[in-house]
Amino acid sequence: MMRGVLITLFFAIVLFTLIPVYVPRPAFIPGFAPPPDMWPRVVSMIGIALGLVAIFLSLNPKGADPAQPEWEQTAPVPTLLGRLGLILAAFGFFVFLVSKIGFLIATMLLTGAAIGLTGERKGIWPIVISVLLPLLLLLFFTTALGTQFPKGEVLKTFGL
Repeated sequence: MMRGVLITLFFAIVLFTLIPVYVPRPAFIPGFAPPPDMWPRVVSMIGIALGLVAIFLSLNPKGADPAQPEWEQTAPVPTLLGRLGLILAAFGFFVFLVSKIGFLIATMLLTGAAIGLTGERKGIWPIVISVLLPLLLLLFFTTALGTQFPKGEVLKTFGL
């Protein structure tokens, strides 16, 4: 239940405090296009809904054993804190790299780091997913939605 409460609380904070109440529409966006704050609001609302579903399901779902604990800790606390530190460092490094090498390459590195932090290191699939998923998302957003992403100083020097 606590997981659902935390998820709901996180997305509520994002929706109600981090996303500004009024985001001005730039002049180059046509009137029929959605405003710039639409997708962050949609994702936040979906996150709140999923958190509420998690709370509802944890109240005593059918067939659940009430004697069984909600979750079991699989690693010692120092290991979990170390993983949290690595995740925060990866996101911080991503923010730094976006301005240097561009959104696409930084996202590929972040996706690879996230897959590596989950423990999946066998085979070629982690590398394929780390390259293809950000590439496909970037292509979709640039071609279908006309969204521009930072190119980075390195790519600008090569004229890309």
